[in-house]
Amino acid sequence: MFRLTGRALRALYGLCALIVFGLLMVLATLLAVVLPTLALRRGVTRSIARLSLALFGLRVATSGMSNLPAGSCVVVANHSSYIDGVLLQALLPPRFSFVVKGEAASLPIIGFLLHRIGVEFVDRHSHGGRQRGARRVIQRALEGQSLVFFPEGTFDGTPGLKRFHSGAFTAAVRGGMPVVPAVIRGARRVMPSHAIIPRPGRVEFEILEPLPAVGPDATADRLRDEARRCMLARLDDPDLAAQAPG
Repeated sequence: MFRLTGRALRALYGLCALIVFGLLMVLATLLAVVLPTLALRRGVTRSIARLSLALFGLRVATSGMSNLPAGSCVVVANHSSYIDGVLLQALLPPRFSFVVKGEAASLPIIGFLLHRIGVEFVDRHSHGGRQRGARRVIQRALEGQSLVFFPEGTFDGTPGLKRFHSGAFTAAVRGGMPVVPAVIRGARRVMPSHAIIPRPGRVEFEILEPLPAVGPDATADRLRDEARRCMLARLDDPDLAAQAPG
């Protein structure tokens, strides 16, 4: 009789989970079409994101959630896996707007869903696109909307914290909103950059102390450097910006 090995069973489970995840994304998109308000669309998407994490066998441990301000703020988190966006969607309140790279807008089904839940897309490949994206994001900050950024902009298979782009911190200063550093641990292990199916495992999400964005010392550069310092202190990853030439 044919017997499946443990590795084959994990692969089969992962494939089934991926199929169900795809169906959940279709369901979320359909609901995003018919639900009349942004708050409802975000609330449903948050519930589906939580269900997806459980489906993939991910055990999520959170800490520091009380550090999240009740009012408007800018959350910045490290980025090492495709699972990061699902994780933050599941854990952060629906009042947050995500700021992501423009390529995500063209993804089948997911791109439309992201539009419907108020994601801001930033084109990183042209100066004009970056400028237009920055103006939209700053406008959201001036309106008092809470924002989420992955300030590294992207991720790959190299462990470590990359150099930060300044957009999140400029928006925080312009909007007078505190910057809230957050760290994700374990995401690279459960879903490496080359993987399409997460492995069951433990992921940790920790929110650190907010950094005020008002006062004479509240510049975008200072907030960027302080947020990186705080995040590196809570991560086991190396500082790739310090290792980069020049």
